[in-house]
Amino acid sequence: MAERSARKVRTGVVVSDARDKTVTVEITMSIRHPKYAKTIDRRRRLQAHDELNDAHLGDTVRVVETRPLSKTKHWRVVEIVERAR
Repeated sequence: MAERSARKVRTGVVVSDARDKTVTVEITMSIRHPKYAKTIDRRRRLQAHDELNDAHLGDTVRVVETRPLSKTKHWRVVEIVERAR
């Protein structure tokens, strides 16, 4: 049996929960500029599947890569790390 490769896991903040069973998660990455060595923040927005509609605006969530669930959804909410205040 061929082993399945490790799935990517990311942590981000929910910026939209308007759709049914879908949340938009914004992931912030800090990278160093190759020439100037300054730290730059890069942001990426992902559509993630939330089966129970449990995540809400401002929550910090952990998402994992999964098979394509729709045209734009390739991530799934695994856990809610911290609730919004």
